[in-house]
Amino acid sequence: MKDYSYLPAEHRPLSPWAYFGYTILFSLPIIGLIFLIIFSISGSNINRRNFARSYWCPVVLALIVVIIFIATGLGATIFDAIKGALNM
Repeated sequence: MKDYSYLPAEHRPLSPWAYFGYTILFSLPIIGLIFLIIFSISGSNINRRNFARSYWCPVVLALIVVIIFIATGLGATIFDAIKGALNM
């Protein structure tokens, strides 16, 4: 493993295990959301901050899709189809 001690703390890279651990942490329902928000605005490590910010991308895309479905009326159609399929 390389020694990155010569880099300032805010620029040190994260290990693969750190990415794995943060992914699990961010997946936790309430605690993960709190840490995700904190790490997204924190400046203590740029790599951790960027990883936390990238974790928001699927959330934002899903929110945009839901808004489009609701605005076009497709959301009610899909919900009714799912509800009908579950009642069978």
